[in-house]
Amino acid sequence: MTASGRFSGKVLVVTGAAQGIGRAVAARAVAEGGHVLFVDRADFVEEAAAEAGGEAFRADLETYEGASAAMAAAAARFGGIDILINGVGGAIRMRPYGAFEPAQIEAEIRRSLMPTLWCCHAVLPHLLARRDGTIVNISSNATAGIHRVPYSAAKGGVNALTRSLAMEYADRGIRVVATAPGGTEAPPRRVPRNPDGDSADERRWMADAVRQVTDSTFLKRYATIEEQVGPILFLASDEASYITGSVLPVAGGDLG
Repeated sequence: MTASGRFSGKVLVVTGAAQGIGRAVAARAVAEGGHVLFVDRADFVEEAAAEAGGEAFRADLETYEGASAAMAAAAARFGGIDILINGVGGAIRMRPYGAFEPAQIEAEIRRSLMPTLWCCHAVLPHLLARRDGTIVNISSNATAGIHRVPYSAAKGGVNALTRSLAMEYADRGIRVVATAPGGTEAPPRRVPRNPDGDSADERRWMADAVRQVTDSTFLKRYATIEEQVGPILFLASDEASYITGSVLPVAGGDLG
C-alpha cells in the first residue's frame, strides 16, 4: 500500500537507483508524489527513471566528484534537495576473511562505505540551506555474518556515520536514519556482483552465507523488495519526524 502524496513537493535523491532495492524505492517515491533523481553509474538508470517518471543522473559515487555532481544536478533541476536515500553498496565477494586479498578488502570498503560517506557530505550544504532535510542510509544486518567481513565492516561504518551525523546536525533541522536489511530476494543483477566471476570455492562460500542468513532469521526466509521499500520510505517521510540516529533492522528478527 502506498500513502498517496506523501512526498508531494519533496525533492529526493536516490542512489543505487538502477536496480534492486534502490530502483524500487525511487519508483515508489515518484508514485507518492516526489520529484526524484535516480542516481547510478549504470547506463540503464536512464531506463529506470523513464519507466517510473523520474529523472536520471549517471555518476560514480565511489568518488567525491561523482557525489558532489549528483547533488548539484538535483538542486539545479528541482531547486533544492529535501531527502537523500543512500542505496549504493553490496558485497562483491563471499569468502573467509583470511582468503581476501588486500585489494579485494579495499574494493569492498570503497563500494559499501564510501558512496554513503561521500553523498552525506555532498548533500549537507543543500540541506543546511533549507535548515531541514532527511538522510536515509541503507545499511545491512550483515554487520554480523560469515564470509563477508570487509562488507560487514563497511556497513558498521554506515551505522556509525548515521548515529554521529544525526547527533551533530540535529540542531540544524537534519534527521539521519538507516535501515538494516537482511537477505532480500531481487531480480537477477544486470551488472554482476563480482565481474570477475565466482570460483567454485566462492560459490560454496556463498551457499554457506545464504544458509546462515536464512537460518538466522526468525521467519526463515528472505524478504521481498517491497518489504524493504516500505520501512525506508517511512523513515524518509514526515511520519518519522521524531526518529533520528536510529538504525532499523528489517531482517525477519535477525538483528545482526
